Parts: sequence; structure tokens; C-alpha cells
Amino acid sequence: MNWIILTIAGCFEVLFTFCMGKVKETTGTEMYLWFTGFLIATLISMLLLVKATHNLPIGTAYAVWTGIGAVGTVLVGILVFKEPAGFWRLFFIVMLIGFDYRIEDGVARIERSNL
Repeated sequence: MNWIILTIAGCFEVLFTFCMGKVKETTGTEMYLWFTGFLIATLISMLLLVKATHNLPIGTAYAVWTGIGAVGTVLVGILVFKEPAGFWRLFFIVMLIGFDYRIEDGVARIERSNL
């Protein structure tokens, strides 16, 4: 359950960076609405991260949360904000996904062995 909470927290991290990008693109009332969305998504993301760290090691949870946010933010940048998707950018994103998976898999193995 904690991994699901952590994944949702990472998705809210992506949402708050999306809102930050929209704040940059807009003006007036629309900008303030996106900024409000940014604040709400940030709060939810942080609260879920704290909840997940009650039962997961903080270093592992933070690394996975950051990885989900980084990969999601790059994908949103490419797909929504039309940022360039060069070879090296995609290469390192794939590497980051692999490292995050290995961290999660390693922690799960340790948890199973301690039962």
C-alpha cells in the first residue's frame, strides 16, 4: 500500500510541475488559478510522501518520489509543452526509470527477507 501512496505522491509532483509550466504561460486570473493548482498539488504530494515514509525508508521513498516526478515532468514537457526529445534526454530518462525500478525491487526483496 505504501508503494501505491508513494506513486500517487509522485504523480502529484508531476501535476505541480505541470501547473508551474502553465503559470509561466498565462497571465491574469488564469495564472492565479494555475498557481493555486500548483500549491494544492504540492501540498498533496508532500503529505502523501510523508505518509509513505511512515513505513518506507525515507531515502528510498524520496529517491523513488523524485524519480517519478523527474520522469513524469520530462514526459509532460515533451508531450504538452513541446520541449525537444533528443537521444540523450530520452536515454537518461530510461536509465532513471531503470534505477528507480531497481531501488524499489531491492527494498521489496529486503522487506520479504525480514518477514
